[in-house]
Amino acid sequence: MEWLSLYGLFLAKVMTFVIAIGALIVLFVSLRHKKGASRGELQLTDLGEQYRDMQRSMQEARMDDSALKAWYKQQKKQDKEKAKQRKAEVKQGIAAKEKPCLYVLDFKGSMDAHEVSSLREEISAVLAAAKQGDEVLLRLESPGGVVHGYGLAASQLQRLRQAGVRLTVAVDKVAASGGYMMACVADRIVAAPFAIIGSIGVVAQIPNFNRWLKKNDIDVELHTAGEFKRTLTLLGENTEQGREKFREELNETHELFKEFVSQQRPSLDINSVATGEHWYGIQAKEKGLVDSVGTSDDLLIAEMENHDVIGVRYTRRKRMMDRFTNSAANSADRLMLRWWQRSQRYDI
Repeated sequence: MEWLSLYGLFLAKVMTFVIAIGALIVLFVSLRHKKGASRGELQLTDLGEQYRDMQRSMQEARMDDSALKAWYKQQKKQDKEKAKQRKAEVKQGIAAKEKPCLYVLDFKGSMDAHEVSSLREEISAVLAAAKQGDEVLLRLESPGGVVHGYGLAASQLQRLRQAGVRLTVAVDKVAASGGYMMACVADRIVAAPFAIIGSIGVVAQIPNFNRWLKKNDIDVELHTAGEFKRTLTLLGENTEQGREKFREELNETHELFKEFVSQQRPSLDINSVATGEHWYGIQAKEKGLVDSVGTSDDLLIAEMENHDVIGVRYTRRKRMMDRFTNSAANSADRLMLRWWQRSQRYDI
């Protein structure tokens, strides 16, 4: 059995050596990547070409071999004629006629609206290249979240309006509360028939453990400078004065929300829709919350005839720990969304 123990010791040494070398390689690569990496990467996708490729594939799948051969021959002839015509135009000094561009952005918002950091980069990129006649389509999905996060997201969209770039927001699933705060900035809002729209209201809830702490003889001390530095707390004993101040701040936020929506959509009867209720796309159209009913897919396909359709996406490079924490946060967001779907309540 001695040889077996020696063999096991030899394997342990080899494994230790291999792991140490592997760790050094990973560390070296990580340091080089960190040194040369930028904050993120801008990805551009020709969505029009993607759609045409899919269309061609579906056409080819329906042809037999002889028909497919003839079709390829015809396509090759047409491409050759177009190239010849373009060459003649270049010789005559005729500039190629450019289509206006439709930039397509996606925003799938979480409760803390951290996606706004990528949105601001995408909008900056669009504004850096946009020409007269170019437009932006934002495919939006969000049940809302924190006030300051969605307020900033709406402000980013206002940059497009201020620059004279027409903005369309398409909602296939949900744009409510903070999500609708973003949507109402658009020149046009298109919602799917059963998309959830509205919920122009504010909600906040805070658990309080003070009675449980008192029951277990646990004291909590809270010292503040300023009468309303803290209104409601998790652990301290809440006062009626603090509750009243908290409700006052909640109502002030609601009034600001209503005023913002009214400024963006002045024809809207704000008092009739700012009750915290939500409506489906068809109902939202009747109330003036959206301009038309349809899906983002139909909208994109219709625009491809007269626009070059470019998808714009900014992705940030993440450390391993960030990926883990973001995954946990996304799971929490999905769980909260399920709870919301059951209770039909939102943050802003």
